[in-house]
Amino acid sequence: MQSFELYNPTHISFGEGKIAELDKLVPQDAKVLILFGGNSAKSTGTLDEVKTALKQRDVVEFGGIEANPTYETLMLAVDVIKQQDIDFLLAVGGGSVIDGTKFVAAAALFEGEPWDILLSWGGKVTQAMPFGSVLTLPATGSEMNSGSVITRKEFKSKLAFMSDHVYPQFSVLDPSKTFTLPERQVANGVVDAFVHITEQYLTFPVNAPVQDRFAEGLLQTLVELGPKALTEPQDFDVRANLMWVATLALNGLIGKGVPHDWATHMIGHEITALYDVDHARTLAMILPGMLDVRRQGKKDKLVQYASRVWGITQGSDDEIIDAVIEKTREFFEQMGIQTRLSDYGLDNNSINEIVSQLEAHGMTALGENQDVDLAMSRKILERNL
Repeated sequence: MQSFELYNPTHISFGEGKIAELDKLVPQDAKVLILFGGNSAKSTGTLDEVKTALKQRDVVEFGGIEANPTYETLMLAVDVIKQQDIDFLLAVGGGSVIDGTKFVAAAALFEGEPWDILLSWGGKVTQAMPFGSVLTLPATGSEMNSGSVITRKEFKSKLAFMSDHVYPQFSVLDPSKTFTLPERQVANGVVDAFVHITEQYLTFPVNAPVQDRFAEGLLQTLVELGPKALTEPQDFDVRANLMWVATLALNGLIGKGVPHDWATHMIGHEITALYDVDHARTLAMILPGMLDVRRQGKKDKLVQYASRVWGITQGSDDEIIDAVIEKTREFFEQMGIQTRLSDYGLDNNSINEIVSQLEAHGMTALGENQDVDLAMSRKILERNL
């Protein structure tokens, strides 16, 4: 196991009816900006429930944060903060709204051009506004981590940043708030969490059985419960366990002491920025080919993954790896998510554009060994065509 530091200050309030806890979690004298996405927060009654819990506090609303939150929209929220003298932020929504709120929290106090927050991967962030979240779409784990991904439409750029200053102070997780989600969003959330886990697990062995077993158990839970979330949408226990898996997938726990990959994410981000494909769907279209092209470097963990998660033990190592990659692809498709670039209207010209964007953004040495260069990225994309 590798050396590591573990820090996570986020308070989790989990369970049905927990939105009422906002009255205890948000300072009594706060002037609160509630940030949310589309109309679902209003139409489902969640926004009203949140405002009721906040009681007599001064509340301002900011809606319209996109599924891939944009720099342009978020800077409008920063303007509201300064105009209205806001001193506390509350994200109500999924990972995109929470990611956006993290950027707003940092940008509102940032000295200089806020785009530098992303260009420096968060390295220039020295402070941020306090904020919490009410999670309505489990997927990204943003409710309990310090990371955020933001798109700038002007540049067709989708960049990430991390900072200890942007951990949520608290996150409220009520599984019943997921009952009204469309199937597409439920499926996206399952696949997103699945790939978050594999990015920290399918690398190379470092004698870290605790993290491996955590990761494998979470993957098994997604395989078992993901399809049930689509066929039994009102099952509270299914939704509760999926919500907690998505949080654990990226709250820092399973990734400590082990190498990380993230090449699938970096390539996927470029596809979303260029073609506005759902983030989870870019992951589903990249991961199978990624594992295939890089099978030699990942062989030991792929064989372990095949055995422990999928029960595949018969055959040569290459046969086992072939089988487990196909099983992974079948699982994504069972969730209703297509797994080929061509399924989304992308072709060889698209691959050229994606590789050009990777080069422009300095994504020329990806993966746990920094060996995924532009030529390999092209090969991975072609393998998934």
